[in-house]
Amino acid sequence: MYSLLILAASFLLPAALAAPVAEVSGEPQMIQIDKRQGGYTWSFWQEGSGSHNCQNGQGGSYTANWSGGGGFVCGKGWSPGGNRAVKYSGTYKPTGPGYLSLYGWTKNPLVEYYIVESYDILAPGEPWTKKGNFTIDGEGAYDVYTSQRVNKPSIVGTATFTQYWSVRQEKRVGGTISTGKHFDAWNKLGMRLGQQDYMILATEGFANGTKTASGSSALSLS
Repeated sequence: MYSLLILAASFLLPAALAAPVAEVSGEPQMIQIDKRQGGYTWSFWQEGSGSHNCQNGQGGSYTANWSGGGGFVCGKGWSPGGNRAVKYSGTYKPTGPGYLSLYGWTKNPLVEYYIVESYDILAPGEPWTKKGNFTIDGEGAYDVYTSQRVNKPSIVGTATFTQYWSVRQEKRVGGTISTGKHFDAWNKLGMRLGQQDYMILATEGFANGTKTASGSSALSLS
């Protein structure tokens, strides 16, 4: 059986696989749907104006359609995350700021991380500091950045934390993301991770200044 909780929340939190659910725009909220079979975690968060419609599909699949202001993140993955060869496929058609990424969190230290696969406009909310670059054979070359968020929503409430970024030099939609190789590369650059929390293949869109986001995605883990 499914259990459905609709709670006010400041940022997305992990939840497990469930039947498709569509969300509507409005105040920040977390929809947590718990099913103790299937092996995947489903997460969705949104804030502000705009239309953000994310649907949790069967198996490792989900879809998203978005337009207008505000921001959202939704996706499917695992809790906890960690060292995985993440294989995925599908479509991603964005306009404006946002990312298709392998997205996750760690605690102690509190870190929000992104392995960015594709995008239309890179428009991060905080300044990036470039740390270096590296190449994974058979997967591609990545530039590495850090940034810091001060008194912002996180998985432990309002906090100050670091963001880690691997950004592909050549965008793609579909392939394998070897997370452990990113973690090792970050570690060599002095970017330490903590205890793994959740990790999802995420679609994200947001407004940045006068730039708003729209688009669609249909993605599946395998």
